[in-house]
Amino acid sequence: MFRENGHTFVICAYRESEYLEECIRSLRAQSRKSRIAAVTSTPNAHIENLCKKYGVDLHVNNTDRHGIDGDWNFALSIARTPLVTIAHQDDVYRPRYTENMLACMNAAKNPLLYFCNYCELRDGKQMRSNMLLRVKRLLLLPLRLHLPGSLRAVKRLTLAFGNPICCPSCTFYLPALRLPLFEPGFETDLDWQAWEKLSRVPGAFTYCPEVLMCHRIHAESETSRLIENSVRTKEDLAMFAKFWPLPVAKMLNRFYVGAQKSNRL
Repeated sequence: MFRENGHTFVICAYRESEYLEECIRSLRAQSRKSRIAAVTSTPNAHIENLCKKYGVDLHVNNTDRHGIDGDWNFALSIARTPLVTIAHQDDVYRPRYTENMLACMNAAKNPLLYFCNYCELRDGKQMRSNMLLRVKRLLLLPLRLHLPGSLRAVKRLTLAFGNPICCPSCTFYLPALRLPLFEPGFETDLDWQAWEKLSRVPGAFTYCPEVLMCHRIHAESETSRLIENSVRTKEDLAMFAKFWPLPVAKMLNRFYVGAQKSNRL
């Protein structure tokens, strides 16, 4: 039986984000209180002062593995609970996120990860629908139709046409994972790579269609930067090729390039 004392939010904090405090406040406002920690590879007074203000344990990544993959793996490594959510500093969680996650994980048989529906935050306004969000929700149809999320075929079908899973919406069941989860070589598709790997592991993907977190899109975000640098297009093709013959992968990738435009400001 999973309870709130068996769950940790680990915030990945970078540089001096103006949104970090809002993220922390949303985690402290959860209807079911769990542990909150933070990790950073760019320690500074801004992060340290906010963590001290809100009683958040701060861990500095002094390992030789930095970058997104190193920081996310470090975030999982410092948790002392079976359930871990990697919270991104720019994002906001609705008050019932933890409550709903615990209910879903307790109802699941052999869970691997939980994830929920989400909206986007643009210029302080919540956007519940755009082309990219509609495509992602369509890709989740197998799970929305309550097909068994423990079946390998269902998990891979969910991922085969794109990455519909928003990483900061995910909670991981650590005892079921093969660590390190995130592998070097990817930047923007680091999470899709992890889901593809998990699709081969026995256990269930558990999805909640309720919007329980808000993913911020802004000019300084890592996602926006990587799209502008065309990193995502190259990595998307590599991921599609894990599911399809190369000609099919290239066709799907061309469609995805158009959907990426909704992430531009």
